Amino acid sequence: MSEKTRYSDEELQEFKELILEKLAKAKRDYELFKADVTNTEGNDIADTSPTFKVLEEGASTLGKEESGRLAQRQMKFIQHLQAALVRIENKTYGICRETGKLIPKERLRAVPHATLGIDIKNRQSK
Repeated sequence: MSEKTRYSDEELQEFKELILEKLAKAKRDYELFKADVTNTEGNDIADTSPTFKVLEEGASTLGKEESGRLAQRQMKFIQHLQAALVRIENKTYGICRETGKLIPKERLRAVPHATLGIDIKNRQSK
């Protein structure tokens, strides 16, 4: 029996559902990070009242910077998930871009936007 060269339509649909769930959660998280940075959720006077608590201001600034970094990272994750959806539509999802072999389902369930098999990824990390 020959080795599979791509996932079946049913398998691709399973991955699509998984990715759509992760994408919805990622977008919610992104909005939370973005709101923290822009302070859209606040109705208080924290940004307008004079304050003499320099340490608190510093901590607040650091918190916003961290939220900004998290928001950027979340946006990158969203873009990777959206690219995975395109690969599903093109029926190229789950194929290692280095070897051309199928990425194991276990890896795709853990990292649904993966484009490399775990052996290639580990080799690149070294």
